Amino acid sequence: MEEQGLRSVDPSHELDMVSIFTSSNFDAEMEAMGVHSVLQANGIPSILVGASTLPDLEFQVQVPKADLEEARRVLAEAEANGPAAAAEAEAASEQAS
Repeated sequence: MEEQGLRSVDPSHELDMVSIFTSSNFDAEMEAMGVHSVLQANGIPSILVGASTLPDLEFQVQVPKADLEEARRVLAEAEANGPAAAAEAEAASEQAS
């Protein structure tokens, strides 16, 4: 019998985490945080993998396999729109507050 309040586990591989961004450049942590933020802002769950205390190791951003294509689309759109779109979105969010 399942305890009240606990959800059953989804055994499908659609929830497996896959890397959408990987870098070991000097600014990898900053880039990964930017990618993670864009995905989160668009409702795509993601996790940041890497250790700030060991900056020589790579950083990754991972998303559920089921969200991979949408994540790629969102990141491509963000890259195409560039910094001007980011500044516009930030200004709009500040006005809404």
